[in-house]
Amino acid sequence: MASTPSFCQFLFRSLSSNAAAKRASPTTSPEQMMNPAFTLDVTSQTGASMALKEMRIGTYIHNLEMRLGQGPKLVRGWGTSAKIMTEPRSASARHCEIQLPSGVKKMIDVRCWATIGPAPNAAHNSKKLYKAGQNRWRGIRPTVRGVAMNPVDHPHGGGEGKSKSSGSHGKGSRTPWGKPTKCGYKTASLKRKV
Repeated sequence: MASTPSFCQFLFRSLSSNAAAKRASPTTSPEQMMNPAFTLDVTSQTGASMALKEMRIGTYIHNLEMRLGQGPKLVRGWGTSAKIMTEPRSASARHCEIQLPSGVKKMIDVRCWATIGPAPNAAHNSKKLYKAGQNRWRGIRPTVRGVAMNPVDHPHGGGEGKSKSSGSHGKGSRTPWGKPTKCGYKTASLKRKV
């Protein structure tokens, strides 16, 4: 009783015959046999994460580490990107200059990792909410202004009517816990450049 060949046997035979035909064809060049992933330019690998020393000058990046192994701290907002300004591939380079979206140039260790390309979802801000309930569906509660509160509830609260002594007219904008709103407290040392 002759058995019919199974699907696995059929697949194996067709694959082996295809491989033999490819080996026999004289037109295959070494460039064609090479894996295309290795021939790609680094700047075209959008979304790939690697150390800065493996990237080129002029590459746009996001999700940038400040210190090695710390995890991404810089350039994480939607649609933002930083640019590599100095060549990180040179043998003597320990740091490379990165231009942040604000225009500030920062020296970062070349061993720190980043992701190639701008951060995705640049159109995130353009989504229109048609009613307040849409924010409630997302779990976001209403935002009440500090000047509309009482002094016991917020540093901006109190006064008669629209008071000139509260909010930005008085001591400057504050959080409900009394910290400066606009810029916070300065944390970076002016002497340290790296």
